Amino acid sequence: MHIFHITSTQAVQLQDVLAPLPPGFLWLDATHDEVAADVAVWRDTVERATGVHIYDLHLSDAVNLAHPSYFDATQDYALMVFRKLALDGDKSDAEQAKRRIPPALSKLDTKPVTFLLMDNALVTVHAAQSRTIDAMRSRLLEVRNKREGATYANRPPATAEELMLRLLNAMVDQYLDLRQPLTAQIDRWQRALLNPRSLFNDWTALLDARIELRKLDQLSEGQHDAVQELRDYLIDNHSGDGRAKDILLVRAHDVMEHIARVLNHARRLESTIESAVQIHFSAMAHRTSEIMRTLTVITALFMPLTLITGIFGMNFVDMPLIKGRDGFWIAMALMAAIVVVLLFVFRRKRYLDDGGLNGDQ
Repeated sequence: MHIFHITSTQAVQLQDVLAPLPPGFLWLDATHDEVAADVAVWRDTVERATGVHIYDLHLSDAVNLAHPSYFDATQDYALMVFRKLALDGDKSDAEQAKRRIPPALSKLDTKPVTFLLMDNALVTVHAAQSRTIDAMRSRLLEVRNKREGATYANRPPATAEELMLRLLNAMVDQYLDLRQPLTAQIDRWQRALLNPRSLFNDWTALLDARIELRKLDQLSEGQHDAVQELRDYLIDNHSGDGRAKDILLVRAHDVMEHIARVLNHARRLESTIESAVQIHFSAMAHRTSEIMRTLTVITALFMPLTLITGIFGMNFVDMPLIKGRDGFWIAMALMAAIVVVLLFVFRRKRYLDDGGLNGDQ
């Protein structure tokens, strides 16, 4: 477990909390494996460092890898479970091959991060090799004494709440980075669906993509509800000055706005897939109608010709033109004339045009 003591000027990594510390707050960071290895020892370490006892139910939530995004609060601390992208592992190759998940959508695999927010401490429990957590730890250790005019991004977080919101914002930004590859993948499917020269056969991948987008929709809704409850908790329980509280609320609203953008984008992509499928089947129906119209015109042209050949094929001894020298050519001329007249009528009625189905009545 990593322990950091963060002040307004710097962040120092500690081996253990043994003596009273100067003003600031603690950040205790652990992985699921470290907590699950010995839950009682980990809880005792947190209690010794913060003076707060973690309830058994919340301990179970912290090591539950299938837990959805969730928020809860007690008198001593607040608990929040937030599902972030698992960029290190993604889905297994076997699962991708079985479900035929495109690369862009395979990145939607998530893992939970548990936050325990206390008065002067933040405890995080996450999967191993979390890029967001690692990047925040490195950034804090690189911070030196604060200079005049230092920007918000270049200074250490002033409170545990601010550190938590920074981490949440970084996690949500990972979802925003997926918008471009997801949109590109959906655009490729749209072009394939509407291409009249090729037959679309990748229906399994399209169905899996729709399932993944629906999961992203549900995931974003859970995240939005959890962050909204966190914002309400900060409004009711923050004890700092008004300016510090306003900064936290602005940060919380920014995280909620980013989640809303991810949610809206997922719904737009799902709607786009449904619209493309509907347009595809409409185009297929139109092509089928065009083929049937062509066959109908051909049948209508050959029906009178078939009638003429049937009449002259009757087994009668005496028939007009049968024994005449010009009988064959007269019959051929009659057939040609009938075809010309029918083509003229079809053209006049606009049966042969693209809008033939809407021709004159």
